[in-house]
Amino acid sequence: MFSHIMLGANDVQASKVFYDATLGTLGNKPGTLDDIGRCFYMTKSGVLALTKPIDGELASCGNGSTIGFAAQDTEAVDAWHAAGLANGGTDCEEPPGLREGAIGKLYLAYLRDPSGNKICALYRVA
Repeated sequence: MFSHIMLGANDVQASKVFYDATLGTLGNKPGTLDDIGRCFYMTKSGVLALTKPIDGELASCGNGSTIGFAAQDTEAVDAWHAAGLANGGTDCEEPPGLREGAIGKLYLAYLRDPSGNKICALYRVA
């Protein structure tokens, strides 16, 4: 459904450190910086990009927005969360754990990245 997601970052290098660590726990390679300072994480299923806003204003998070990353198991979710906290992220929502709802059992963890964007790691429990 999606080709890419681009997130605003006030400090692209600090965000790269954060995403290299968190996405690395999920099996992704470190991001690549282009000649104008944007960072790209290329996968078979899409691209995550980090950039300073084009308009020159500060990056800000979307109220009500969350970007979710798929994890292979609960251990990967926990490792993702720990890596995020150790690399400039901040905790938000409830602690990592199981949640049940209309779409089934999910093991989730939430963080805010260095620019305040809300992200999560998710494992669908069978």
